[in-house]
Amino acid sequence: MNRLLPSSLFGQTLLVLVAGLIVSHLAGSWIYTSDREQAVRAVGGFAAAQRITNLTRLVREAPREWRERIVAALSDETFRVSLSPRPPALAPGDDDLPMAQAIAQFLAAELSLGPGQEARVSASLADRPLFGGGRRMMGHGPMMHRFGEYGGLGGFGGFRDLQVAVPLADGQWLSFTTGLPHSGPSFSRQFLVSMGLMALIILAVSAWAVRRVTAPLASLSAAAERLGSDLNAPPMPEAGTIEMRQASQAFNRMQARLRGLIANRTHLLVAISHDLRTPLTLLRLRAENIDNAAERDRMLNSIAEMDAMIAEALRFARDEATGEAGRPTDLAALVQSVVDDMADAGLPVTMDPAAPVVFGCRPDALKRAVRNLLDNAIKYGKTARASIDVDAKTIAISIDDDGPGIPAQDLARVLEPFYRVEGSRSRETGGIGLGLAITRSIAQSHGGELRLSNRPEGGLRATIALPRYSPLHAN
Repeated sequence: MNRLLPSSLFGQTLLVLVAGLIVSHLAGSWIYTSDREQAVRAVGGFAAAQRITNLTRLVREAPREWRERIVAALSDETFRVSLSPRPPALAPGDDDLPMAQAIAQFLAAELSLGPGQEARVSASLADRPLFGGGRRMMGHGPMMHRFGEYGGLGGFGGFRDLQVAVPLADGQWLSFTTGLPHSGPSFSRQFLVSMGLMALIILAVSAWAVRRVTAPLASLSAAAERLGSDLNAPPMPEAGTIEMRQASQAFNRMQARLRGLIANRTHLLVAISHDLRTPLTLLRLRAENIDNAAERDRMLNSIAEMDAMIAEALRFARDEATGEAGRPTDLAALVQSVVDDMADAGLPVTMDPAAPVVFGCRPDALKRAVRNLLDNAIKYGKTARASIDVDAKTIAISIDDDGPGIPAQDLARVLEPFYRVEGSRSRETGGIGLGLAITRSIAQSHGGELRLSNRPEGGLRATIALPRYSPLHAN
């Protein structure tokens, strides 16, 4: 069931509004049709009672010898009138219904029927009134006002067949039999068209309102994605609802704090490197005055290694806070230029043919990442082969070597700063453990990742996996 529901906030909010719209329209239509039918029957009931009253007066005031002809002229298929010398036998009905009592009271008042001369009323029930909708029609004229005293229009609107017998002064009985006409179709074409147009208008307005409210969330998501690849990205615009402005302000404050944190770390490393190089220079001068050549060389090598570690750590911090601007770049040409430079230097580096791939990146940083992987492949695997594979979602820059690979338990740990599979601190055997960490940092700053895997045929494959469309395109 959840698979059929929309996953976006816009879709779910719009679905709730549409569901509420459908329910409200169905409920409103049901209320409207029930109220309409009740109102039509109420008006019909009043008209029938009023017609009986008028005809009774006409027959009662006419000469006795004219009554038969008047009754015959008044009777038709839908409103039958008859005259009898004794009380007629009415068909079984619900004499105790409010509608029957209301009509009896109405006739008694309008015809001035005294005690023992009450009209007999029998009404067969079609359905009981659900709403007093007909009551809203009261007040239109004095007769309607008086009619409301006997239960209102709602009391007259619930029967389908009506039989009334009214006594005359000379002992005769005037009988009436009628029925209420059907109220017609519940939903007319005009009604359905009106409801449809109203639903479309409400749906369009709802979609616009939901989109207007949820659109800033997409901007917030894009800004968060952009922040992951570019700490110096412009701040979010602080617009929209109060909640959205507060979220934008909090996001911009967070970005400023992160930028300040990285800057402070870089300044700290610069200060440390400056302060450490001064005593290192003094140590180098003193070491050169040592007479023991072997001891002097070991001290100078240690000092040089410390100096290199400080320089690499400083470069690592600066690369993470780089201010290089991103621009569209042909990755195939970028990797080929690095391979050509290393091949010209006599290193065993090759590259498989690749079609041009334009990608928004910081080319100098990406060149350094590729060069680090090529250097590692040559150092540990003797040779390096570069290739580029592109699919619908990913651009993969892969570097293969023919070395021994890396133990499976160390594949993740070698990406951490200063961690090396080879445990010594010799630059000739293991470096200082920052090359892969720098490369991973550069890949992540472009919205990608660095993957290491041992090839089945032997050797290591290092892959910089980048998204097909770089977040730097938005800068």
